Order: sequence, then structure tokens, then C-alpha cells
Amino acid sequence: MLPAAHRMRHSADFEQAVRRGARGGRETLVVHLTTRTDPGPDGPVVGFVVSKAVGNAVVRNRVKRRLRALVGERLTSLPASASLVVRAQVAAADATYGRLGSDLDGALRTAVRRAEAAR
Repeated sequence: MLPAAHRMRHSADFEQAVRRGARGGRETLVVHLTTRTDPGPDGPVVGFVVSKAVGNAVVRNRVKRRLRALVGERLTSLPASASLVVRAQVAAADATYGRLGSDLDGALRTAVRRAEAAR
């Protein structure tokens, strides 16, 4: 589970991460990673985007729950000043938990590498 202190809540934060962040994508999801100038005491913040194209409310909520759990497990590996947006693709509806985890790992590696190269 993702602690409340690490949840992204403001639309401006989502917009900044998506527009200015480094992107890493896989078939089931895309991650946008940016670093904040003020890391704050709580560490990284994470937001999730699961559109209606993914499925009905039951499917979307299942995908969000799985993604929250997966990101919560990997929270310590993220930089303290990270702002991360995880955007689910349509293929996430049929993906297994393991597949989502491996796609998240790959997308995070790509986004971190691109963010470091952009500095």
C-alpha cells in the first residue's frame, strides 16, 4: 500500500510531471518521472492515471490497486525528490500482477536513465 504522504493530489503536480518529466513506457503502462526542487521531508510522491478506456469502474479500480501496491514496494528505490505519474494503458486491464510489476520495473529504469541524462 502507498502511504498517504507519498500520494500526488494536485492537478498541477500531475501536469508538471507529465509535461516536463522523463518518460518510460511499456505495453501496459507509461511512467513520467521528474525531480522537484524541494524534496520535502516525505520523499517521492506518486500519482496514478487510469482512463475509462482501460475498462469499467471495477477493472480500473483493480488496476489502480495493483499499481499502488507495486509502486509502494519500490518506493525506497526512487529518488527522494521524485514526482512520478504512472499512466495505465488499455493492456493493463488483462495483465497479471507479475506482468505489471515487470513492466513497471522496466519503465522506471528507462525513465530514471533519461532523467539523469537530461540533467
